[in-house]
Amino acid sequence: MSTNQSAIEIEYPESDGKPMGETDWHRDWIIRLIDMLQQRYRGQQVYVTGDLLLYYEEGNPKRFLVPDVFVVLNHQPGMRRIYKLWEEGKPPNAVIEVTSRRTKHQDANAKPQKYAAIGVGEYFLFDPTNDYLRPPLRGYRLTDEGYVPIEPDATGGLICEQLSLRLCLEAGVLVVRDLATGEPLLTEAGAERAALEAKDAVLEAERAALQRERASLRQERAAREAAEAELQRLRKQLGERGSS
Repeated sequence: MSTNQSAIEIEYPESDGKPMGETDWHRDWIIRLIDMLQQRYRGQQVYVTGDLLLYYEEGNPKRFLVPDVFVVLNHQPGMRRIYKLWEEGKPPNAVIEVTSRRTKHQDANAKPQKYAAIGVGEYFLFDPTNDYLRPPLRGYRLTDEGYVPIEPDATGGLICEQLSLRLCLEAGVLVVRDLATGEPLLTEAGAERAALEAKDAVLEAERAALQRERASLRQERAAREAAEAELQRLRKQLGERGSS
């Protein structure tokens, strides 16, 4: 049987039968992170997804991973049922796992070895409930010797070099910021809200400028009327002197 025939006949399931998140917090954070990253890379050649089966060994449907969130730079975006590494030709640049009770051992032990083996550049773990990881945010960068921990910066943030991002906990909440601008990533709804707020701010500034202009015009008109009144008074006074 040829390789092509084998590839056609082998079935690669679209689900591993497990839930997306163990709790509301885990599910919501997975969705939120995917949303923020999709918003950041909207319109670019970047594939962002999560909770999608990633098959890494052709011909063996038992060899798969299910990253909570992953990003592939310089890669065709769009909808996929599964991600076959040998067809896509590129591993994720970065993976984020939202750790829970069910996944903590896999996330911290088994998955890093597999992600390193397929060439995932950076790997992050986040525990939104602060129950299973100490500290609740960790990062690893792939080297020739495997993954090495990403050292926190002066304020405790972790730099994701692959995506030019900074991940940090602010008041216990994960915030992902653009490394160049320092601006936080927003979800689609957040970006729309920010755009509306910016538009409202522009309109308010325009209204304030118009009010100032109107006030200035009123002052000019009042000054002009006062000058005309003074001129009339002086003319009247001169006329009275001339007739006396």
